[in-house]
Amino acid sequence: MHRRQFLRSVPLAAAATMGSASLGHADDFPHGEPRMKRFDEQRWALDNIIQANGIDWDQGHTGVLLRACGLGVQADMAGLRQRVKKYADIVPAFEALARRREALAQEYEKNEELLPARENYYIAAVYWGTAMWGLEEHGPRLRNNNAKKRETFTKYMALADHKIEWVEIPYRGKTLPGVLHLPPRYKAGQKVPVIVAVPGMDGFKERTVSLYADGWMERDCAVLAIEGPGYWESPVRGIFIDVQGWVETGKEVVKWLRARPEIDADKIAATGSSFGSFFSAAMISEEPAFKACAVTGTCYDPGGKAIFDQASPTFKKRFMFMSGITDEAEFEKFRKTIDWKDFAGKIKAPFLIAAGESDELCPLEYTEAFVKALGGPKQLIVYQDSRHSLAGPSVSNGPDPRIYQAEWISKRLNGKPMTSERWFVDNSGRLQKTALA
Repeated sequence: MHRRQFLRSVPLAAAATMGSASLGHADDFPHGEPRMKRFDEQRWALDNIIQANGIDWDQGHTGVLLRACGLGVQADMAGLRQRVKKYADIVPAFEALARRREALAQEYEKNEELLPARENYYIAAVYWGTAMWGLEEHGPRLRNNNAKKRETFTKYMALADHKIEWVEIPYRGKTLPGVLHLPPRYKAGQKVPVIVAVPGMDGFKERTVSLYADGWMERDCAVLAIEGPGYWESPVRGIFIDVQGWVETGKEVVKWLRARPEIDADKIAATGSSFGSFFSAAMISEEPAFKACAVTGTCYDPGGKAIFDQASPTFKKRFMFMSGITDEAEFEKFRKTIDWKDFAGKIKAPFLIAAGESDELCPLEYTEAFVKALGGPKQLIVYQDSRHSLAGPSVSNGPDPRIYQAEWISKRLNGKPMTSERWFVDNSGRLQKTALA
């Protein structure tokens, strides 16, 4: 039996509401780290690039953390830039930051200073989660960081200004982890719209809703942040990347949401970022309950040639871990399944894409091909000169991708019509609009 088939056949116990999922035996998981030729051969170059450019060498990691945790982590980010000089420094640097923030939270809580305790538990959880990135081998350290992430996030949940709960979505006899947020102004008996959020391959559910001024919370939308097959905590449970599995996940998510009295089942939308742009599309493709989808930073290059063969070798190694594959030759066969051709035309819901003209992880031609294949109304916004992590003059001067996304989804959920268009945003912020067929 193929090893991935074997792994799918192994029954794992569902996760407890407040803790990590029960793990299978050691033989249920891949042994060792993924072995990747380019990563091994270019490790010296990778370390030199990190030394020269810092922790944001491949993407805007510190910018994402600032957006999630707030300006209070600026000093942490400055210290991180000083400490991280090579790839091996990343995990211990975040573990140290997490321990410090967790200790601060405990001290504040002991002194009944609950607001700073809440902030520090959230930040600690985000740091523990980030300290799982770079661990591409199943073992005690990965499981410990995952457990610490959940432990500190559970303490944040108890102090948060809105209701948050752990979620388990049924999946092939196991369960997928998620977090449900209800907006702060939610009142019992209300039914609110919900956003099903799929992060990128280096994002995770606990970081999806910002500590303060979250766009969805401010718009009175619930957020269900999920980690589908292969995402973050799912591999810890023995659940790996599977495109058809994401299609099945969409159906299970809708079943779960329809059973929730707080959720308006007629107002379900999805978002995705980076590789979440691909998996959110797969998720909604056979589930008409999704009324809209909006994504940023695309990954529609079939088989991932740019991201796996031309970008930092860390992307491919991480995705091999997410796929449950340690042998590169096996992965080369598997990566051919990372293709949207079988599901893009099935998507009838309105679809918004914000992409960089110079995206180094997904050349624009592939995003435009995906848009052309979509079966419903669509809007493509291309930001001049921007790379994968949307930034630069066109983003600063043009429509803010995240604000526009939130307003766009709100209009779709309220039934407002749209015109299929391609927008090109130049560096001055001016828009050039053309019709899309």
